Amino acid sequence: MTAVTPDLGVDEATALTTQPAPVAPPAPGRQLLAPVRRTWRQLTSMRTALLLLFLLALASLPGSFLPQRNLNPVSVDSYLADHPTIGPVLDRLGMFDAFAAPWFAAVYLLLFISLVGCLGPRIRLHAKALRTAPPPVPRVLSRMPSTARWETSADADAVLAEAQRTLKGWRVVTRAGAVSAEKGYLRETGNLLFHVSLVALLIGIAMGALLGFKGTVLVKEGDGFANTILAYDDITPGRRFDPDRLEPFSFELEDFRATYAENGTALTFNADLTYRDDVDAAPRPYDLRVNHPLVVGGAKTYLLGHGYAPKILVRDREGNELEQTVVCLPQGPEFVSTCAIKVPDAAGEQLAFEGIFTPTTLQDPATNRVTSVFPAPNAPALTVIGYRGDLGIDDGQAQSVYALEDKSGLEVVDGGTPHKLEPGDTWTMPGGGSITFLETTEWATFQVTQDPGKLVALVAGSTMILGLCLSLFVRRRRVWVRVTPVPAGGDAEAGRTVVEVAGLARTGAEAFAAEFEALAGRLRETAPPTTPERDDT
Repeated sequence: MTAVTPDLGVDEATALTTQPAPVAPPAPGRQLLAPVRRTWRQLTSMRTALLLLFLLALASLPGSFLPQRNLNPVSVDSYLADHPTIGPVLDRLGMFDAFAAPWFAAVYLLLFISLVGCLGPRIRLHAKALRTAPPPVPRVLSRMPSTARWETSADADAVLAEAQRTLKGWRVVTRAGAVSAEKGYLRETGNLLFHVSLVALLIGIAMGALLGFKGTVLVKEGDGFANTILAYDDITPGRRFDPDRLEPFSFELEDFRATYAENGTALTFNADLTYRDDVDAAPRPYDLRVNHPLVVGGAKTYLLGHGYAPKILVRDREGNELEQTVVCLPQGPEFVSTCAIKVPDAAGEQLAFEGIFTPTTLQDPATNRVTSVFPAPNAPALTVIGYRGDLGIDDGQAQSVYALEDKSGLEVVDGGTPHKLEPGDTWTMPGGGSITFLETTEWATFQVTQDPGKLVALVAGSTMILGLCLSLFVRRRRVWVRVTPVPAGGDAEAGRTVVEVAGLARTGAEAFAAEFEALAGRLRETAPPTTPERDDT
């Protein structure tokens, strides 16, 4: 039969058979999408994901070194007052609310997209590898890093059966007188589990940011709090948070106690609360401590900070009395605290006082300046400077309750001389009126949080640890066993069998040598060598 060859042109006849076919230019639509595809491949690469993870860690640093509004707005206000130059710049950059800043959200979103994009192909490849049988036995086993070879009088089928029993727990496939075994797939499974859990953790954090709620409130001893939006001093609701989802609970601060070491280091903080988890529920006591929040439904109440609130009594020139508890803000570890006392309803001119509270007071006899040498209220004193005039409250401008910001309408009393008051002391002002320091009480700040993503984050964090352990401690191994019967004839004796064992460590090659020797040793016990063996391990 004569083969019929089709007629070929000159170009086709002279072209090499290995010459690649000409590549047609991409369609115009594909040319337009090429930059998008390149950007997507770059974004979804593991190198980009690691870079974004590093950038996310850097973006979190301001939240560790600078006070955050959602945690302690009082500390943020103090920082801005102490750093009038750099403070406003940091505030405009969102450094005092770092985890809600646009630049943090951008890194967060890019990391999420990158992880999802690079995990998809890896999961498909790993699923395919799990369904793929171990590779066939190489033709030359002596080229493997760990090998052993000997002859035995044991039956070839018995040796193969024993090899399968020895490799129990491995993925084993028997092919034509040889066994292929592999284990360690959980290493890649753990790696993928870690990264999938990281994505789930990001989802949980995003759920908290969208649907969660955080609010801080300052409560004085003897006062109470009801979980409503208007009761908070500062709130940070999620973008999709519904105020109707607030848990209907309330509590009263009965007493606050703090203990300190001899050097002034804080040891314990305890807030004795009486709370109701519903409007009609009976009150129940609770000892609120650091890391022991009050849990009511999906809301948790944490203890954030504390300070002193001296109770004072002010009398105007007509003898009208006003008793109030004034919150003083601590300015240092010894709790030297500043406060402002405003009496807008005094008869005649309005009254105001600037105060400095010192829990353990020490006064310099030369300068009469006071300070505190210990944070506990061992020798409390309230030093005040009095003012008369117009507080400017009727101007409609918002004012701080913790300081006298505008003194333009006020006249200093007694030449601005400070007067130190101990509990029970009274200062009678020139021109009428007086102020009495009655006793020392304390206040505490609380944070109430509702985070629907906390369970997702908890499960994701646990599986991340599990995945990390698998990826670190599971090792990839491959072992091959070939059993070849020796045919009778010549110098060979009938019934002889050649056993070849080889192994390859994909990870942890140093530890594999002992493991391979143990496997080969168990095979030698059931198929003892009849001639001096060759062991290239």
